[in-house]
Amino acid sequence: MDKSEILKHVDHTLLLQTATWEEIRQICDDAIKYQTASVCIPPGYVKQAEEYMQGKIPICTVIGFPNGYMTTKAKEFETKDAIANGASEIDMVINIGWLKDKKYELIKEEIRALKAVCGEKILKVIIETCLLAEEEKIKMCEIVTKAGADYIKTSTGFSSAGATFDDVKLFSEYVGPNVKIKAAGGISSLEDAEKFLLLGADRLGTSRIIRLMKNEETSGY
Repeated sequence: MDKSEILKHVDHTLLLQTATWEEIRQICDDAIKYQTASVCIPPGYVKQAEEYMQGKIPICTVIGFPNGYMTTKAKEFETKDAIANGASEIDMVINIGWLKDKKYELIKEEIRALKAVCGEKILKVIIETCLLAEEEKIKMCEIVTKAGADYIKTSTGFSSAGATFDDVKLFSEYVGPNVKIKAAGGISSLEDAEKFLLLGADRLGTSRIIRLMKNEETSGY
């Protein structure tokens, strides 16, 4: 798979707590240069990034991040604020405790509520696969499909592990035709990125792919 084709599926991501505007600006510059799918950045930088990029690359931000246990009303407010500031893609974290408690309707209604706020803008649902049993992952495929979200996403990148090939394969078997897949966390090579895409992922949440490409350009390969 051509590198440019892989980059079309990358949400170029920087969500570290210590991220500065200078680092966010560099992420934006890289995304424009390499024509990634989006930049995925903290909510506090969305407005500044939108003013800086002026629509050149879609802006994705995170809601209820990284733990997901905020109230639905809090997540709705965060989502409205992010969209008002210029975000065109929202990556929300589910309430994992609700899933463990089998409060499936609450999770479904929360996703529906955020999708209603998003409207035509993209909503991705992070389920944090590393904390879930297989039957919980399958159940979330069903819930995300019924709730009308655009994507199911593996991971925040802030828990004990990130995306795995097995999880993306599982998603591809159980999500409905209206739901796309985002693999995120720990994607550290072009070979892995290509494999995730071949297994059914449509988006990749990572910053390492572009770092690798920049290193190759610097070294002359």
